[in-house]
Parts: sequence; structure tokens; C-alpha cells
Amino acid sequence: MEKTPISLRTHVSIFGNTNAGKSALFNAIAGQDMMIVSEKKGTTTDPVVKAMELLPYGPIALTDTAGLGDDSEIGAARMAKTAKILNRTDFAIYAADVTNFDEQAYEKAKADFEKKKIDHLLVFTKSDLGYGNIKEKYPDAVFTSVKDEKSIESLKNIIVKKLSNLKPEKETMIGDLLPAGSTVVMVVPIDSEAPKGRIILPQVQFLRDCLDYGMKCVVVRELELEEALKELRHIDLVVTDSQAFAMVSKIVPDNIMLTSFSMMMAKLKGDINPLVDGAKAIDLLKDGSKILMAEACTHNHTHEDIGRVKIPALLQKRTGKHLEFEYSVFHDFPEDVTKYDLVVHCGACMINSRAMKNRVELCKEYGVPITNYGVLLAYVNNILDRCTRIFQCEKNQCFNKSESFT
Repeated sequence: MEKTPISLRTHVSIFGNTNAGKSALFNAIAGQDMMIVSEKKGTTTDPVVKAMELLPYGPIALTDTAGLGDDSEIGAARMAKTAKILNRTDFAIYAADVTNFDEQAYEKAKADFEKKKIDHLLVFTKSDLGYGNIKEKYPDAVFTSVKDEKSIESLKNIIVKKLSNLKPEKETMIGDLLPAGSTVVMVVPIDSEAPKGRIILPQVQFLRDCLDYGMKCVVVRELELEEALKELRHIDLVVTDSQAFAMVSKIVPDNIMLTSFSMMMAKLKGDINPLVDGAKAIDLLKDGSKILMAEACTHNHTHEDIGRVKIPALLQKRTGKHLEFEYSVFHDFPEDVTKYDLVVHCGACMINSRAMKNRVELCKEYGVPITNYGVLLAYVNNILDRCTRIFQCEKNQCFNKSESFT
């Protein structure tokens, strides 16, 4: 991969009232004039994301949001988009105009951060205009001015320290499950859904993960799988595209562990166990049950589309019921999930761990079962227990982790 995908970057988001200097601060941190800066309120209408390297920390996704307290005609829509940014924010910066500090707005935002368990930093802008006794009241705040490069550099250094202290997200799909030297077979079907000239992101990430942790990785189509199994002396794991589960599970002997890229991605983005539990709700569906198909990216739909065609057809056939399907795309996951009997999520390769975890937690809060494509397909093919065996390695320490490749 030429660049770290947005979904694997730490998401740092800037919040604050309109005209608080958020966009100017965003430009200063990014080192580019990406955002229009104006004295007029409401200049920023939609969240803007910049992928950048924050040295020496590493890759981050920096987001500028529309100002809070926007009382314009379209302010409500802007506020809704800003609120959704919270669901994928790992670390928040609250920008406040030192000459016009709205303490009440800050306290409200602070409560929102705490509710979502997001660490934050209070940053005062325009400090070249003076700051009175605010420094005494908020000793942990950072005072900046875009006219003072040293204050921006100091802010970046503080952000680096804050991010370094965050609880690290899982960084590997396979490195904590199998030791270095293991042999893994990747089964990559080439059909109309496969992008021409390349393989999809979860497969790329998994292959790189194997290389990072010193594992031998063989990549084949499902058509060459049986021959590859005969040629290889020892195989620790076979990972397949979920759509090929039915064929692959018949070819791979029971003594070889089997799972899918989608299930590996679920493990990377959080906890796969709620998704496994959620799949059990499939056989409880009734006529008229509502199912939300959640897609984390936008793409062209074909007659072989897994979320729009294949899974709905499989569920109808499995249950024998008339089911109703609705769809959410990318970050438009609904805040109200109570009307659904089941949520079926994609592999989530295009959203970050924070966003996926929040979606799972939202469903758990309202008692709505949630699963994902890979888990569902393993369940309907009656191989779910087999396909989750690899994830018990992490829990049961089925190899000596001190021997793993670093």
C-alpha cells in the first residue's frame, strides 16, 4: 500500500463554536491552506478530512468540522454531520476563541466527549490578542495563535504526547493468533466484484500482515485451492472470501483452521464475539422483520453484489420468510436502530475501529442483534464454530507469543 488507509489512521477531530478559528487551526496543523478562513460565520459547511503524518507519532486523519451553535438556515444539518464525527473520533481538539470563550458550549461538548469516552484537549485560539485570567482557570489548556509558529509546533508536540498515551487499537489481524513461520493460504476469487488489476483492501491488509509477522502466505483462487493443499506440506490456516465459504469449506480438511477476510477484519476492528452472537438471531426472524444492511463504502452495485443481492437472497431462503431490507452507506449509519430486528454489517474495511465499535455498542444498548457478512455466511453454511476456532488462539494463547515475529 502506498499510503496508510484512512480507516487505519488515528482520527483527530477539531470541534468548537462557529468563528472559533477551527479552520485556521486545521490549516496550521496540516501545514496547508486546505480550508477557507473567513470572519463570516459558517464558512465550514461539511467535515473535511486530511490524511497526514504527525511526526514522530505517525499517520493520522485530521478532521475539521462545522461550527457548533450554527443558527443559520442549514445549521441543523451541519450540526448533525458534526455530531456524527464523534462516532469515529479517537481524539478531540476543542478550539475556543480566547477573546470570546463560550464556557457553556465547551462544558456541553466536554460532556459529549466523556459520553463517547473520547480524550480531548482544550485549545484556545487567537492568543496573540491576550487571554486575561483564562490561563489560571484552565491550566491544562493550550494557547495558540496561527501568527505564532512556535505555539503551533508546541501544540503538535502536545498532541503527539496525548496520542501516544491513548490505549492502542489492535494493529494486526493475524500476528497475535499464529507464530512466525506459520503457513497461511489466502483464497481470492476473481469474479465480477473483484476490481480489475488489483485485490481488495482486506486482502491487501491481510497479506501485508502476514509479511510483517514473518508468515509464509500462498495466494490462490478457489479453483486452484485443492491442488495447492496437496503441494504444501503443512498449513496452519486458510482464509477465504466469505462468498466462497460453501466451496472452500468442502475442500479444506477439518484439521486445518478456516476463516474469512471479513471475520479477520471484524477481529481487527473490535470484538468479533457480539457479531457471532448476533448471527443466531437469523433463525428468529419472522415475516416482515426489518434488516439493516450497513455498507461502509460506496460502490457500483452488480447482480453479484453481496450486500444488495446475495445475502438478502440467502436470508430469504434460510428463513422462508418475507423480510424487509433497508440500507445505510458509509457514515450514514442511523442513530435510531430500534426499528430493526437485525443489523448486517460489511467487513468495515473503510471505517476505523472507533466507528465500528460505536455501531456495535449502539446495537447492544438497544438490544438489536448485529452481525457481519463473513459471520453470517459462515452461520448459514453451518460452519461458524469451525470458522471462529482461530480466534480462540488469542484467548487461549495457543502458541508462545514470545516466539512471534517482531
